[in-house]
Amino acid sequence: MASVAVPGQAKPEDADDVVVEPYRLTPKLARRIALLSALLLIGFAALLLRLWDLQVLAGPQYAVKAQANQLRTISVPAPRGSIVDRNGDTLVSNQAVTAVELWPSSLPKDTARRDAELRSLAHVTRVRLHDITKAIVTRRHENDMLDPVVVRANAPAGLVTYMQERASEFQGVGLERSYVRTYPHGALATQLLGGVGQISTPELKVLSKQGYQPGEVIGQSGVEHSFNTYLQGVPGSARVRVDSLGRPRSAHTLVTPAQPGQTVRLTLDTGLQLAAEQGLQEGIRIAHGQGLWAADGGAVVAMNPNTGAILALASAPTYDPSIYTGRVTQKKLDAAGLGSAKSALDHNYPVINRALAAEYPPGSTFKPLTAIAAMQQGILNPYSLLPCTGTYVAPEDKGHRVWHNWDPNIDQGMNLTTALAYSCDTYFYRVGNNFFLLPPKFGQPEQKWARAFGFGAPSGIDVGGEYPGLVPTIGWRERTYTRKTDHCCWQVDRIWKPGDNIQLAIGQGDLTVTPIQMTRFYAAIANGGKLVTPHVLMDVENPNKTLVPTAATPAPKPIPGLNQGYLNVVQQGLYDGTHLSIGTSYGVFGNFPVPIAGKTGTAQKVVTLPGVVREEDQAWWCGYGPVGDPKLVVCAWIENGGHGGTAAAPAAEKVFAKFFNVSPKQAGYIHSD
Repeated sequence: MASVAVPGQAKPEDADDVVVEPYRLTPKLARRIALLSALLLIGFAALLLRLWDLQVLAGPQYAVKAQANQLRTISVPAPRGSIVDRNGDTLVSNQAVTAVELWPSSLPKDTARRDAELRSLAHVTRVRLHDITKAIVTRRHENDMLDPVVVRANAPAGLVTYMQERASEFQGVGLERSYVRTYPHGALATQLLGGVGQISTPELKVLSKQGYQPGEVIGQSGVEHSFNTYLQGVPGSARVRVDSLGRPRSAHTLVTPAQPGQTVRLTLDTGLQLAAEQGLQEGIRIAHGQGLWAADGGAVVAMNPNTGAILALASAPTYDPSIYTGRVTQKKLDAAGLGSAKSALDHNYPVINRALAAEYPPGSTFKPLTAIAAMQQGILNPYSLLPCTGTYVAPEDKGHRVWHNWDPNIDQGMNLTTALAYSCDTYFYRVGNNFFLLPPKFGQPEQKWARAFGFGAPSGIDVGGEYPGLVPTIGWRERTYTRKTDHCCWQVDRIWKPGDNIQLAIGQGDLTVTPIQMTRFYAAIANGGKLVTPHVLMDVENPNKTLVPTAATPAPKPIPGLNQGYLNVVQQGLYDGTHLSIGTSYGVFGNFPVPIAGKTGTAQKVVTLPGVVREEDQAWWCGYGPVGDPKLVVCAWIENGGHGGTAAAPAAEKVFAKFFNVSPKQAGYIHSD
């Protein structure tokens, strides 16, 4: 019998005969094995049930999702609405084009392949690689890598064919139908009509709440911007099947059709707008003929004086808006004055709408306001004679400053109508000094009446970009000239002096206005003292020609407290200015077939010209006709153009001739301020 080893005893010599007791399955161990087996069984059962659910129950659903991953929803652009004039003549329309678009999410994941494709795309489309990558980065910052980037909005036929033949080389690049703006009349009313462009990131943050999407084209300036809500339209959507590389593999399936934008009808008259622009160029040409080489800009505004409807609004210099519909390059932009700051300066800032945003002193065209304010205040009798002399010195001026008349040889007494017709500066210097001598309790009445006629604030015209101008006051001077802003001389410069009133009386000094404000002022003179709101919107039409409700233009407002008798005196002075031989615009309007009333102006302003800073004369003319039943008010301004009667009045005459369909005949020599 084999021995059994006992603990504590010595190992027997024959160790191979030792037998080890077999391992026993205890009840506790059995329970553990049973529990583990049950858990494994449950796990396998759950896995089998899940696989059955995925393959049998949810199989069709996931099959649909898998198929959907091959479909891409794309935006279908809506054609913008047209812009037409009051007679239905098209000013801005659309042209269907093919756009090259890039889906950033479908670019190759490999950096080298991705960069190579972008370089190749930039080369064939002739779009800078920097511009493409910048657009992609913008999409990334917007967390929007699924919507396409428009690489080139208007691809020529050759590029379209090339891209179609080599589609396999451009992963995630597609050719889509799009629209660009067309301009049947070229550069006509360019600044007023404005332009369009892709929505920017700051704009998207605001407009996304209104449903605008990245990459949409919206109005950026002028009419396009102000009435974008009507013009925009509503994009549609379509689906297209793509492969794993994002390349289209099927025709588009329309899901939601695009809704075209509405037609915006303007109060503008195309024929009159053309006449205004031609008149503006004529005024500039006349100024150049007199050696005024710096005359290279200006504005002409023509308006219905009774309603405020704008019939023409011209600004020079201008540019061809179609530059933005083709391949836009920095070279093209610089050549048009639309690129760098230097190119804009060299071309005298053609993008500025000078009718709304040019702030210049009005010169003698402001004298009717001075006359009205002085009569209303009781410091001027329109029938009394005041000296019109070559010079004037204010009696209380201890500095004895000499103020000069535009005509140094004049020396006679004049009443108000004659002083307006002749545009006597020294007559109005005396009136201005009388304003200064008023006791403080009367405030500054000329400034009060200037604001009543709309100066110093936007006119309220329904297109943007309007500047307010400036009516200087005692308070303005004190706020402007402080120890911080005018360290050397603030204690003197902030004082309101007699010269401030004297210069204001003839539309000089710190006073600045815009051509639209001057047009509104002369409309109030013409219509009997009512302030109109200038506007260019006539109506909005659906594609089916039904009218869309729009906000009503404010009705003309009578100017509170205005004495009609005083206004009649000013009207007579403006009529004499065009019909008496001494009138400063008699040489232009003396023999005009329709009776026109108006006023010239020559305003001095210090301007910066290439290589020099000097004082230049700004030529103005504002007036209306026919006298007795005014239907048109016109204001013309030639930047650095010299005398108003010489350069600005002929520009305005072109507009009146077109409006009344007459052939003008000048009366003769122009003797004008």
